[in-house]
Amino acid sequence: MEFEEEEELESKPRYSPEEQYRVFDKEFMPHIDSMYNFAFRLTNDEDDANDLVQDTYLKAYRFINSFQEGTNAKAWLFRILKNSFINDYRKKSKEPSKVDYQEVEAVYNSNEDAEFESTSDLRIEAVQDLIGDEVAMALNGLPVDFRTVIILCDIEGFTYEEMAKILDIPIGTVRSRLHRARNLLKEKLRSYAISMGYKELR
Repeated sequence: MEFEEEEELESKPRYSPEEQYRVFDKEFMPHIDSMYNFAFRLTNDEDDANDLVQDTYLKAYRFINSFQEGTNAKAWLFRILKNSFINDYRKKSKEPSKVDYQEVEAVYNSNEDAEFESTSDLRIEAVQDLIGDEVAMALNGLPVDFRTVIILCDIEGFTYEEMAKILDIPIGTVRSRLHRARNLLKEKLRSYAISMGYKELR
């Protein structure tokens, strides 16, 4: 779907041309490295990542009047990038057909709610020390929907509420998807972690 702030842009001009350049430079440009990292993790391709970031920033400028200065520019940009990826780039990707993760999550939601608090968090677990090629390969090996929530939460530090807005899903779905994603990543890393002398990740 088209970026949904388009109608708001038409009805609420907010900035003069000079102010648009100022807001763009001040609010959007400081996040370009994070945007590229996110784009690369989604596409696994440098050229596609660069194209995706460029497309995101073009859309950000086009819809700049729908951005409220002083709010969370990074989350706003990530949402545009995520939508651009879904609309344009995932269609062209060579990934297998998308699994209905909502269906999978519904099953896990019914019996795993109590386990959320014990799920590994990459920001605080020993696996943080392993960030490097092995973790990158394991992360890239996850289905894109699971990969995305780990990037947003454990690498970029977004809250559940911010992730829900970026991904357009309920907070409960964010929690369950993150829980599953961390467990999948933990399985992929277990053998490497043990070989490096770490105890079982919990």
